[in-house]
Amino acid sequence: MATVPPVTDHLVEQVLVVPTEVFHRLGHFQGFSPDVDRYLDELLSPQHTRFMVRADAERDSEFKQLIPYCVFRYTDAAGVPHLFQYTRGRGQGEARLHSKRSIGVGGHISTLDGVEADRGDLYQSGLARELAEEVEIAAPYQMTCVGLINDDETEVGRVHLGVVHIYDMERPAVASRETDILESGFRPISELLENLDHFETWSKICLNALFAN
Repeated sequence: MATVPPVTDHLVEQVLVVPTEVFHRLGHFQGFSPDVDRYLDELLSPQHTRFMVRADAERDSEFKQLIPYCVFRYTDAAGVPHLFQYTRGRGQGEARLHSKRSIGVGGHISTLDGVEADRGDLYQSGLARELAEEVEIAAPYQMTCVGLINDDETEVGRVHLGVVHIYDMERPAVASRETDILESGFRPISELLENLDHFETWSKICLNALFAN
């Protein structure tokens, strides 16, 4: 069973990780994979997951931090698809992504979300907590888990593994709850694709893999 290492300071953040070797054994890829069934249940298995002090996890490429990456899509009456997008402010946790544009909302699964719970339930609890902290969702939606992101070509990517969820919104009613989610709102996907250079790597990967065709 996964265990939690002792921590003397309750303010030290611990995040959910899985050994990079497990990911490689399941099938390493660079970029985006739509094969959710191949990866997610095994990655969330208690025999593989553990909690690690976040500062240590950010430096240790032997582990991947599992990150829900939630993308909000709205299609208007004319059939034009839009995505929620924003600029990451300096108060957001990952300093290496500050000032980058993003289409993904989410963050780390941590000990705030439970320790002894089933890892699937823990993941869903963490996803819900991150969304509640970062955005207000004021319209019905349908959510689908569509794939995973891996990027070993950047420093931040080597220690994270993204799980992509698309929220198809009935109305474009998503708003920032955080002062460091800047310049947010829904924009046409075609416009975002024309400005890829302004986006963080994970957003570029998602835009190209899911929306470029």
